[in-house]
Amino acid sequence: MTEFQFITEWRISAPLAEVYDAITHCLDWPTWWRGCKKVEKLVIGDANGVGSVHRFIWRGRIPYRLTFDMLITHVVPFALIEGQVSGEVMGIGRWNFFHENGVTVVCYEWQVRINKLWMNLIAPLAQPLFRWNHHQVMRLGAEGLAHLLNSRLESVHTSTS
Repeated sequence: MTEFQFITEWRISAPLAEVYDAITHCLDWPTWWRGCKKVEKLVIGDANGVGSVHRFIWRGRIPYRLTFDMLITHVVPFALIEGQVSGEVMGIGRWNFFHENGVTVVCYEWQVRINKLWMNLIAPLAQPLFRWNHHQVMRLGAEGLAHLLNSRLESVHTSTS
């Protein structure tokens, strides 16, 4: 299986609590995050969301969809949300949050293996395109979040390994 590791950092001139709240309310993502087509709650977790499971359907700039479930495994309110991913991609997603010099920094780590046959078959040639698509989806999320919060998007940066 083809593996990807992405780290995306958003810097948004908005209060940490507002940014954290928007990210934790993932059922609302399709209203502000272009590319997020649908989110369904499958399992209700505890008060912080640990144990909850959501199904996500994504479509980037390249016309293919990815569907996966995210089980929230660890939460430190206003600092960390971590989950285990299964479905068409498998692995770990981790949101880190902090506030620095009037800017909220959101760092998203995405360490996944592709679980779609056709994607694995073309991955040796298409990896740069898959990386570009991921970056575009994350940029749309940062732009949508800044717009939602009526804030300025300071920067978006994605690195891969």
